[in-house]
Amino acid sequence: MPPGTQQGAMASRLLHRLRHALAGDGPGEAAVGSEAEQFPESSELEDDDAEGLSSRLSGTLSFTSAEDDEDDEDEEEDEEEAGQDLLPPGDEASAEDAERSPPSDGQRSSQLLARQLQDFWKKSRNTLVPQRLLFEVTSANVVKDPPSKYVLYTLAVMGPGPDHQPAHISRRYSDFERLHRNLQRQFRGTMAAISFPRKRLRRNFTAETIARRSRAFEQYLGHLHAVPELRHASDLQDFFVLPELRRAQSLTCTGLYREALALWANAWQLQAQLGTPSGPDRPLLTLAGLAVCHQELEDPAEARACCERALQLLGDKRLHPLLAPFLEAHVRLSWRLGLDKRQTEARLQALQEAGLTPTPPPSLKELLIKEVLD
Repeated sequence: MPPGTQQGAMASRLLHRLRHALAGDGPGEAAVGSEAEQFPESSELEDDDAEGLSSRLSGTLSFTSAEDDEDDEDEEEDEEEAGQDLLPPGDEASAEDAERSPPSDGQRSSQLLARQLQDFWKKSRNTLVPQRLLFEVTSANVVKDPPSKYVLYTLAVMGPGPDHQPAHISRRYSDFERLHRNLQRQFRGTMAAISFPRKRLRRNFTAETIARRSRAFEQYLGHLHAVPELRHASDLQDFFVLPELRRAQSLTCTGLYREALALWANAWQLQAQLGTPSGPDRPLLTLAGLAVCHQELEDPAEARACCERALQLLGDKRLHPLLAPFLEAHVRLSWRLGLDKRQTEARLQALQEAGLTPTPPPSLKELLIKEVLD
């Protein structure tokens, strides 16, 4: 299927879901009780859309060759499967010819989806819109990382409202399975109503299996986010945000600021989409990472804006370890830009005179390197 057709199908499917959620006028909906409010879609994982999803993902499904599969027959797939699946006859040629979509195609697809969804939200501004996130698998790639081989699912996370840009996460089956086990331990009764895609012994890397799992993961995250008790669970927040924060921190500490900046920005967008705290200091840590990267990339105005946002979040928390570093960075950046720094300078001096921070205070980068993300 041509890329344009795939993008149109994906956008059409998302818009269909939104219209269905907004309409709420289907037969029998008036009699729906509290259980349906918790689970707007059926809590059973449906795969009726697997064929269309497989077609949509056909340009991004990436397979190793049949010869590579034979070499890996005895290996376990992604810590979750008991055996490997060989590509069936007829799939071997397509496996050899399949190519991963170039990043530019994925970016164009995300931009197209964002524009169409934003247009739809604008038209629906006066309608009672349920505050739910949309989860859409945009690509699925088979990754060979000896001695394992696994499928990496990339999902777009789209929040309600016309101004929200989609954020993206990439997760493997074992990440979803670990999340499910953790939530089952903490919310046994609630999780009993939410299904999870079962393990398979074979045929894990076929387009059909990957498409069905992609659809199942979309529904699974939608079900979790529809339940307030689960939506605020720390394990679900960690699932969305923690891997991105750890990788962004690692890249920042090694001086790869441009690569790190994209991850910090995506992590900030994820936290904004989720709309619930992802940890006591994670928004502040994200702003620190953004400020450091912007400063190192010679963009002092953006770095200062990040510091101002952080100072707003900190308010009057004089004992917070990040307060003085943000104040110090704001003073320095204001001086560099020729902007008024007197108020910030006075706050920093008051902290130093009270003995609440050393002179000079640690820099944002120093604290960022020392911070342990758990």
